[in-house]
Amino acid sequence: MPRLSEVIAALDALWPPERAESWDAVGTVCGDPDAEVTRVLFAVDPVEEIADEAITLGADLIVTHHPLYLRGTTTVAAGHFKGRVVHRLIKHDIALHVAHTNADTADPGVSDALAGALDLRVTGPLVPENNLGRICELDHPETLADFAARAAKRLPATAQGIRVAGDPGMTVRRVAVSGGSGDSLFDAVRAAGVDAFLTADLRHHPVSEATQQSPLGLVDAAHWATEWPWCEQAAAQLDEISDRHGWDLRVHVSKTVTDPWSSHHTSPGAPN
Repeated sequence: MPRLSEVIAALDALWPPERAESWDAVGTVCGDPDAEVTRVLFAVDPVEEIADEAITLGADLIVTHHPLYLRGTTTVAAGHFKGRVVHRLIKHDIALHVAHTNADTADPGVSDALAGALDLRVTGPLVPENNLGRICELDHPETLADFAARAAKRLPATAQGIRVAGDPGMTVRRVAVSGGSGDSLFDAVRAAGVDAFLTADLRHHPVSEATQQSPLGLVDAAHWATEWPWCEQAAAQLDEISDRHGWDLRVHVSKTVTDPWSSHHTSPGAPN
């Protein structure tokens, strides 16, 4: 069995920590470098449900996309849920490692996994300077409504579902995708000349401006749903490394939905 330090070295080769944004918090949160690793769990969020799942599974290591302490901390006291996660993991000898923006810009990275989940052919990065997002082509043209239905069918179900802006009947041939929050990328999307953009966390004003400036179709999925496919991709990468080194790791992907939205309601609205 490999030691934690060996597994982390392999993960850092996939997603070099120096490629993370300066504001990010990636790397190992807790764990003994000399501890043996036999079972690994991949998930999007380092929340208590995932810690409990790892304990039940008998995992020695959790790898998440989102950081536990993105803004730093001065305490890991168990009076706060983040501290409780740390306490629970340490009590059960479970390490936690984070690959966030360094996984976004990796090749393959988060957006490659999103494109793969939608069965899109990647033709290049959306932002070449930092390898962020992907430009993709569909095998056959389809309407924006059909493309949104494809996303709804192939991404994990969430309370939000899929929101669409633009003409549902417009023809879609080339699309841009970006896992996670993507409305800061509209300039790159327009420059790419794509028909549609699939991402998450789109806000009112950027969407309003984008649809006024061009006939761009927008498909907005839940943040968690657009990043979950990376867990499967990352698990497959670690599986391959394990086979190559003869580690015999057992690698798992959490199916627990940690999207924070729990329900969706449609109302007739207030009278004008």
